[in-house]
Amino acid sequence: MPARNNARRPGWYLIPARVLLVTFLLTLLAFAVSLLLGILGLVITARVRGVHPNLTTAYRHIALPTAATIGAVVLIAASVIEIRHHHQAKALAEIERISG
Repeated sequence: MPARNNARRPGWYLIPARVLLVTFLLTLLAFAVSLLLGILGLVITARVRGVHPNLTTAYRHIALPTAATIGAVVLIAASVIEIRHHHQAKALAEIERISG
């Protein structure tokens, strides 16, 4: 009796969830890193000038625009990668179905 190979076709419904999860996590990471670097830069600059640092600048003018830009880039890149992966998996499943 030949072994049956039930090749499942990949579903498209998980693509948006994976794209949004990756985008959220990398945007959060970018915000945290840019905020840390912004605070360090402002503190060093204020120390050199001898003034008190205004740390709201790190949030408003450094971390938020950086995270938004990186988030947009990650959203586009993750979408392209996931769609490309889906098409490749679909083609491979079709080849396996035809050959088996």
